[in-house]
Amino acid sequence: MSTQANDKTLTKIRAILAKAEDPAASPEEAQTYFAKAAELMAKYGIEQTMLSAAKPKADKPNNRLIKIVGTYAKDRQQLLSYIAAALGATTVLTRVYDQETSKIVKAVDIFAFESDLDRIELLYTSLLLQAFNGMRQSRPLPGESTTSYRKTWLAGFAYAVYQRLKQAEDTAAAEFEATSGQSVALVLADRKSLCIAERDRKYRKLGKTPERKLRGSGWGAGNEAGKRADLGTGTRVGSGRRQALAA
Repeated sequence: MSTQANDKTLTKIRAILAKAEDPAASPEEAQTYFAKAAELMAKYGIEQTMLSAAKPKADKPNNRLIKIVGTYAKDRQQLLSYIAAALGATTVLTRVYDQETSKIVKAVDIFAFESDLDRIELLYTSLLLQAFNGMRQSRPLPGESTTSYRKTWLAGFAYAVYQRLKQAEDTAAAEFEATSGQSVALVLADRKSLCIAERDRKYRKLGKTPERKLRGSGWGAGNEAGKRADLGTGTRVGSGRRQALAA
């Protein structure tokens, strides 16, 4: 797929997302737009994957470090990690120095092919804004800690997003295999191996991320919000990133 075709595909996806973000759209309409946007985004990803297999110079493995600035840093990390995992990337949770705040902040180092890195960042920028908007509108039970409620709300949102994106990716791969006769799974496995090799070259010693233990009643409400979420802000890939990350 040419660069011009890529731009047309992303433009089409953004147009659908703009409709989903219309305040006049009902939750059912927004969910329909989400499904269509997810489908197109997944098909775009598979096309780029198979193109790179035929023309290795068209796409290559790389990494992108995204700083986590703002409140609920671990929850932001989790959302970004879920999105990356659904799109076949591997991630490392780390800490880096942030010059703007002069502080050590959390970060996610994402290892994926460049076309997937763009998709991941586009989705994260949009879904982070949606998550925080929805979280602030939701209310905990009487007497419940607002912070605990919001953390479980964000966890439920992130998991729902992961499930929907993963399903879209799997469906796109299956449809491509059915029509082309080519094995997408083998190509995806090769790409994942290359990304893991890139990760291991940069991080020679990695420990296991401890399991989070959250208390609060917000998981169900956040999960439902994640099922209704749309995928973007209608802007170009990467634009609005600073505002989203600091929200």
